[in-house]
Order: sequence, then structure tokens, then C-alpha cells
Amino acid sequence: MTTIQNQLNAVRLRIAAACQGAGRPADSVTLLAVSKTFGAAAIDAAFAAGQHAFGENYIQEAVAKITALRHLPLQWHCIGPIQSNKTRLVAERFDWVHTIDRIKIAQRLSEQRPTHLPPLQVCLQVNVDGGTSKSGVPPEATLALAQAVAALPQLRLRGLMCIPEPAIDFEAACAVFKRARDLFESFNAGGLQLDTLSMGMSADLEAAIASGSTMVRVGSAIFGVRPG
Repeated sequence: MTTIQNQLNAVRLRIAAACQGAGRPADSVTLLAVSKTFGAAAIDAAFAAGQHAFGENYIQEAVAKITALRHLPLQWHCIGPIQSNKTRLVAERFDWVHTIDRIKIAQRLSEQRPTHLPPLQVCLQVNVDGGTSKSGVPPEATLALAQAVAALPQLRLRGLMCIPEPAIDFEAACAVFKRARDLFESFNAGGLQLDTLSMGMSADLEAAIASGSTMVRVGSAIFGVRPG
């Protein structure tokens, strides 16, 4: 068994234990393997261990891997910032986008999504803890953006994503993640029909799952220390 297989299994056990602790089914949380900076061979090894969904931050790097691995039934998630001049690549090559925080980017993705492909599955990135250097729409502006994105024809709004600053302990992490969950629940109560809360990474996935995450984005715990 390869190192990546062992580490994937360890992450799956962590997710299952966190779900059990939260009184949730183990299959209520999707594992997104964050493969940025790792090559196609690492992704191939993870696929051989049963992983199909991969997250990439850098669009040009991701497109090269998507092309190299096009023979495999993989699902590709864009989890990095998107500049206007990169929207066509994202619209044409990815299955999911987690980082929409401006209507302009959403409109370009919708316009550039090929009509022969299914709608692009998207999440809004919310700046839940108000970090001044963080991407993401402020919580108070999220509903208006969600309503506008949900109306775009070639996108399907699935939910919310957040990347809070590291918390000092489990309870503090849960408190921040709960802000995203509260937004998510309020939007569903208002009729938006969201199903995805993309939150939690290698260091804090337990707190995220306890707080309602449906998708955790795990990189270093699967692939190891990133290349410099």
C-alpha cells in the first residue's frame, strides 16, 4: 500500500470518527483531495485508492493535470481565486467552483460554460471571520449575491465555502464555522435549496464536521508537505 493510500485511509477514518461524534452518517461528508502543487502521479495514486474528487488552486497548473488525466473519471474543483482572464478556462475544464465572491466572475463563468456540459456547480466564498486579507463576500452581502448567482443559466448554486483564520481551539473553530452554517440554513429557509457547506481542512476538519460541513478540503494530510 502506498503512502498516499495510507494517508487517505487515515483521513477517511478521521472523517468517520468526526461524523460519529456529531451523530451524523459517515457518508454525509465528501472528501475533496487538494492536489495543488502535486503532480499527476500523486493524483493517479489517490485515484487508485478510491478518491475521485480533487481540488486545485492554480488554474494553469490544474488544466495541465486535467489534460494529462482526462482518461480517468475525475471530478475537478476550482478552490482558488479566479481572475477575469481565467474564467473561460475554469468554465470549460472544471466541474465545481468554490470561490465565487463577485457577480462579475459568476456572470462570465455562466456565459462561458459550454452548453454541452452540465451546469457548473458553484459555491460562494464567504469571509465569515472578517479577515481583511481574505477573499470572500461579507456575510451581510451574501444573500444578494446568492440570489443573483442562482438566477444564472449555466451555473447551479450548491452552497457556501469558507476559509477562516486558524482558531485557538476546537470550540473557537466551531464558533466561526457556525456562522457559515447559520447563513446556509437561513438561505435554505428562504427557499434557495443549498446542499453544500465546503469548510474544514487538514487541521480543523473535526470542528467543521461538528458544525455541519458537508465537504472537507484536505491536502497535506493526504499528499504530505507541499513542494517548495
